[in-house]
Amino acid sequence: MAQPIVHITNLDLKYQHRLIFQDLNWTINRHENWLLRGISGSGKTSLAKAIAGLVRFQGNIELNFDSQSSLAPIVYYVANWYQFKDLEGQSNFYYQQRYNKQSTETTATVRFELETYGQKHQLQFSEVEKLLAALGFADLIDSTLIQLSSGEHKKLQLVSALWLKPQLLIIDQPYNGLDKLSRQNLNRLFEEITAAGTTLILISNDKELPAAIHRFAEVRDGKLTEVSADEYTLESETESKPIPEFLSEAPVSSTGSIIKMAGVNISYGEKQVLKNINWEVKSGEKWLLQGPNGSGKSTLLSLITGDHPQAYANDLHLFGNKRGSGESIWDIKKRIGLISPELHWYFDPLATVKQSILSGFFDSSGLFREPDYTRKTQAAELISYFGLTEYQDNLLNQLPLGKQRLAFLARTIIKNPELLILDEPCQGLDQQQTQYFNKLVDELCKNGTTLIYVGHFESQLPACIEKRILLENGEVKSVENILESV
Repeated sequence: MAQPIVHITNLDLKYQHRLIFQDLNWTINRHENWLLRGISGSGKTSLAKAIAGLVRFQGNIELNFDSQSSLAPIVYYVANWYQFKDLEGQSNFYYQQRYNKQSTETTATVRFELETYGQKHQLQFSEVEKLLAALGFADLIDSTLIQLSSGEHKKLQLVSALWLKPQLLIIDQPYNGLDKLSRQNLNRLFEEITAAGTTLILISNDKELPAAIHRFAEVRDGKLTEVSADEYTLESETESKPIPEFLSEAPVSSTGSIIKMAGVNISYGEKQVLKNINWEVKSGEKWLLQGPNGSGKSTLLSLITGDHPQAYANDLHLFGNKRGSGESIWDIKKRIGLISPELHWYFDPLATVKQSILSGFFDSSGLFREPDYTRKTQAAELISYFGLTEYQDNLLNQLPLGKQRLAFLARTIIKNPELLILDEPCQGLDQQQTQYFNKLVDELCKNGTTLIYVGHFESQLPACIEKRILLENGEVKSVENILESV
């Protein structure tokens, strides 16, 4: 008879005072590897945290570790994203801080973070080098944590977890921010760790999975049901609503060229992260920006949004004006709607959903000005459009991740901006929410909105995309017209 490593009986679990599980029973036998699915907000993350002892619950969760195993007798939970502190123990970072040289001097490096972690868990540093190489992370060993992109932060989480070799490993959204090759290499590492005896639980709605996953469960309406590999019941597709009227108007554009870069180079010390970039985005074009983790995508976007100080040392035109010709960063930002994982990380933790959405009018990481009646009305329309009415007065960071992302998407489009920059916008969304949002992007782009969309998953892209630029090692690898290549 299989030996259970987790035995859950009569579990009652709440999230923000709302009962999400009642009398839940679930047994996970040793060497069983599970995929846990469910729509955003169904309770998957809360259940994982309960198993890991990170949240309160009623009922019983019995853990049975193998005393004869060489693996660490613990449950190790990997969260959606990585939270870190500077060398003084502070975590109140702001969005542009990653491009500030002084900030990099007060933030730990990847090497320091791993060495500290290894000492805490009595691990040999030599054992982590294979993991760093497998995930294409070795070259970033001396980078500071604040300089890392979302995909690189995810890799650091994964490297730490796999290095520890726990008897039970639970990973929330393991593929977020990872490029295709990294996802493939990660699945191979999952194969190795499960073969060595680790029991694995992945929380994901993605279709790319390691072969070691052979049990599947769906969380729905407060119940956990075992299903087959192909049996996954999404809620019926949300009925399409007409977009709010104020978004149906074409955004104001005063120039035919939105972005023009000529021979752009960006370096940090001796490390060159962008090399001779030549790229023009014309008004109304819809671009897909892709490239492996660490290829320079985030740095490229930071030049466009006005956040990178080295923009002034390059031949860069935004909205028809050369950078440094008198325009302020706010003159640039008022014409751009931006969403990115980094903006989400560094957002005001005291902002409500409504305040977060309204802040999009002012390009601030929180609401610090009183909006007028028209703006409040437009925010209310978007809150309704995204199904967030009942959450509008809740703190944003207390919502399930998927609903947080929907609020950020509303914030991004509330100005009906001339240029939309959507950097991994569907991270944390379930399939239904992803489809719903991409349909909205398609509708907006019919009206002449210019789009730059960053996405690693081909299945999560809006249909309106026309062109693609591919970065590799900081250089333009290719530029192609997608519509002609289809």
